[in-house]
Amino acid sequence: MEQTKKMRQPFYKGLFFQIMLSIVAGIVVGYLWPTFGVALKPVGDGFIRLIKMVIAPLVFVVVVLGIAKVGNIKTVGRIGGKTLLYFEVITTLALIIGMVIANLMNPGAGMNIDPATLSTDGVQQATKNGHLPSGSEFFLNIIPESAVAAFSTNTMLQVLLVSCFVGFAIVHIGGRTSEVLVDFLDHVSKVIFQIMGYIMKLTALATFGAMAFMVSQYGVQTLMAFGKLFLAMTVACVLFLLLLAVVMRVFVGISLWRLIMLVREEIVFAFATGSTEAVMPQLMNKFEKAGCDRAVVGLVVPTGYSFNLDGASIYLSLAVVFLAQATGVDLGLKEQLVLLGVLLLTSKGMAGIPGSAFVALSATAASTGSISMAAVALMLAPDRIMGNFRTTVNIIGYSVATFVIARWEGLLDKGLAQQAMQRKVTAEAPVLVKEAPVVSK
Repeated sequence: MEQTKKMRQPFYKGLFFQIMLSIVAGIVVGYLWPTFGVALKPVGDGFIRLIKMVIAPLVFVVVVLGIAKVGNIKTVGRIGGKTLLYFEVITTLALIIGMVIANLMNPGAGMNIDPATLSTDGVQQATKNGHLPSGSEFFLNIIPESAVAAFSTNTMLQVLLVSCFVGFAIVHIGGRTSEVLVDFLDHVSKVIFQIMGYIMKLTALATFGAMAFMVSQYGVQTLMAFGKLFLAMTVACVLFLLLLAVVMRVFVGISLWRLIMLVREEIVFAFATGSTEAVMPQLMNKFEKAGCDRAVVGLVVPTGYSFNLDGASIYLSLAVVFLAQATGVDLGLKEQLVLLGVLLLTSKGMAGIPGSAFVALSATAASTGSISMAAVALMLAPDRIMGNFRTTVNIIGYSVATFVIARWEGLLDKGLAQQAMQRKVTAEAPVLVKEAPVVSK
């Protein structure tokens, strides 16, 4: 009882309240003083860089300790297989929902845009002339040129691969050597989470800077011009969240709303900054404290950042149909089914590519043979705001996936999860990193 009282704090000291206040202040400053708002861009960018600074080592220790705790390579492989299967099914449903809503609401109808009048310079600048990798390139890109390169470039799938190899090696070696290594990494993880605690004190300031920049840079004119597109995206996202609510209730037995309340600070912050990477460490921390096994958290969350882009999938299918409507291209049922097949591939190849949304859109448009690649320039103006939709749905998608896979594998402490979601365990409480026992060979 005494401990509960100590954990309680005034509402104005809570991170959620501070982030919401920062968003309001950022909107006001960006609208009234746009020049000052643009100048605040480095504030948000600097915070995101600080977060990215610790993501690779954090993923490494969480994955290695998680595998060591499970102590069975077959179990880890089974978790990975179920994770990829779940991602494929859910992202396919996200693509279908985006396409259906685009057809029902017709957000691009009546715009009558001539692609010849559009300049592709902005798209080339956004994509930095990038392209989607081929199948062989994609798999080769998962293998780093060196273990150090994976960490220096912050390439998540490469870091995950190195982490899995180290974790497997520790399990195979066993004995005193493994115990010493796990104990060392356990202490390292505590240091990393302490660093995260320092960085998180700047969250409200970073939110203020990012929101002020967005409003001053894009203004309310963009909202007015693309209002129907934003409305269609909102409807598609809400329908997809209803689907996730059913998945969460059926497979986990917990309300999606309670899960959203658990990660509400991360959702709001990612919405304001347009970055999902900035909240990865906090998500992994919360999921582990909410009863998800460390191995599941370590495998599902980083992999989801590459393969479970639910919000991006909705955006891609909706945007491609929108571009066809805006430029007067008639897509029949057959053409849209082919388009869906193409999107299943392009949506999976976006991770780690500069301007990935535009690269994927351009590749998909080119595959139709009827939508001009120049039409992609239409999305330059609304893309930053659409990015807020993508990040919000992506984070909720990562969250649901983690709990579903943990429950599927019998590695979820449901009692602890319900306790955490009832706010009996606060998100701001000190991180307690559990000892990860090693199974000797």
